[in-house]
Amino acid sequence: MCALSTYDQSETVNHAAAPTDGAVDRLDPALDNKYHHGNLRDALLAAGLAMLESGAGESFSLRELARQVGVSANAPYRHFPSKDALLLAMIADGFTRFSAAQISASMAAMQRQESPAECFMAAGLAYIQFARDNPQLFRLMFSSFAAENRCADSDASSQVAFQNLNHGVAAAMGKPTTDPQVAIAAIHAWGLVHGLSQLILDHQLDHQPMGVDALVRAVLMQSKDLAGKV
Repeated sequence: MCALSTYDQSETVNHAAAPTDGAVDRLDPALDNKYHHGNLRDALLAAGLAMLESGAGESFSLRELARQVGVSANAPYRHFPSKDALLLAMIADGFTRFSAAQISASMAAMQRQESPAECFMAAGLAYIQFARDNPQLFRLMFSSFAAENRCADSDASSQVAFQNLNHGVAAAMGKPTTDPQVAIAAIHAWGLVHGLSQLILDHQLDHQPMGVDALVRAVLMQSKDLAGKV
């Protein structure tokens, strides 16, 4: 059960007004098949993410999403009792894709027979690239709203991301994951890639002479070299 704030009380469902299971929810009959095959939740998530990244930020409403997807105003509440619940589902989905991107980058480096430290650096680059590709979602994932409104799905997906970080650090250092130095190094690595991500999103590195991409690689490379001396 998610502990939700009063982030958007106006978006709480009016159960008395919600249609019964037999009621027609679709505004567009051509989309009935998609809804009845259980795709509405995914469609709402996709539409919410698109609106988040479009510049609307978190100011959109579930009613707006309903119009975007082509369903009645009450239909979204079958899957999300409030806008907060939708945002938390977006956060959970974001962390799932975030972890997958880093694992994919690390595995690709392994297939190239790169060292554990280089594999870890590849995951770090993927971390930063995810932030650049999904700036508003990335901000939401690490926002105070996410921290203050924890639920099982978002907690589980964010914990997987941190566990991957911990394992990557341990492999790069050649130490077990339980080693206290690994925990410290993991926070150090997280702070580095997260800080770089935020600097990039806030355009603080735009005027660096060597360019953002080259600068990020140089910073991570220096960190990798320093880690190898520990």
